[in-house]
Amino acid sequence: MKGLLTIRYLFFEMLPGFILGMAVFVSIILMFQVLRLTDFAISHGLELSTVAEIIGYVCISMLPALFPMSLLFSVLLTYGRLSNDSEIVAIKASGLSMSTILTPALILSFFVALISAQTSFYLAPWGNRKFEVLYSRAASTKPAIAIKAGTFSEGFFDMVVYANEVDSEKGTLKKVFIYDPRESNSPLTIIAKSGKIVPDPENPGRNILLRLNDGDIHRKSETHTKIKFDSYDIKLIDPIKIEEREKSPQSMTLSDLKKSLSQPQMNEEDQRTLMTEWHKRWAIAFLCIVFGTVGVGLGTNTNRRNQKAGGMILCVILIIVYWGTYVTFEGLSRSGQLPPLLAMWLPNLIFGTIGFETLRRNWN
Repeated sequence: MKGLLTIRYLFFEMLPGFILGMAVFVSIILMFQVLRLTDFAISHGLELSTVAEIIGYVCISMLPALFPMSLLFSVLLTYGRLSNDSEIVAIKASGLSMSTILTPALILSFFVALISAQTSFYLAPWGNRKFEVLYSRAASTKPAIAIKAGTFSEGFFDMVVYANEVDSEKGTLKKVFIYDPRESNSPLTIIAKSGKIVPDPENPGRNILLRLNDGDIHRKSETHTKIKFDSYDIKLIDPIKIEEREKSPQSMTLSDLKKSLSQPQMNEEDQRTLMTEWHKRWAIAFLCIVFGTVGVGLGTNTNRRNQKAGGMILCVILIIVYWGTYVTFEGLSRSGQLPPLLAMWLPNLIFGTIGFETLRRNWN
């Protein structure tokens, strides 16, 4: 009975810290995003509701990473306070073992891992997909902003565009060069004296045209064809194609990844990217249990003093070190220098070993 009361007490001590951790880390994310989104919103004339929607989708897409970080924050804060107030020593003196102290953190870690897994497998990809579509539409309200005067702008609606002069507000271009490879069998090279981006006034961001004036079209297939024009329209965006555009790996659900990986004749680079994404989803979910163990091990270290002040600092250090290690190994996986299975699980193995070692030292 005494053990159950202790477990319940510790479990409910961690819950407020977990909620606080979620609020703290969401706020940090928003702080990093606010400048970029503010500049984007002002330059494209977005409504506040659209900006709020974009922010919401960004937060949803990052939930899988927020859960383990908030859990680590909660466990370190709770067990650090207990150590600082000598409650850990009192619990051990009452005859309860270290396993009793560890149990509530493992229970919370398990439940958070389940939520994180479902979020990582389905909800976060949905949020990322919604963000991609909404951001693409919003960016298309003033597409001329993406073109810099005197610079070749790659990726402008899958084309390469160059203009000597650009007026982003009016959407006008002067002395324009365009390379359009969208038809791979017969790419176009277009040269025009001027151009203007013409959005649909009824639906901003939809059915946008680039209207070129006084120029030539060069088409190369089996023969070279040159066509002179007074006015020529290039369709830049189709709202239906935005919705149907192929999903990025980050926007794929677990079932989407499984289906894509089962396709025959997939090239090695795409397969490696999808396998990296597959193992990443599972590894981040399991990270909750790893961080729970690490948090208890470091939080119950009775040799450390000033645990309240040091808990947040230690949490931030661990998170920076972990994500630095994680990003490094993810890069090695995507470049083919390490197998995806090893690369994505190795950071968990390293930190799990640290957690078990600190627990072993505090066990007696």
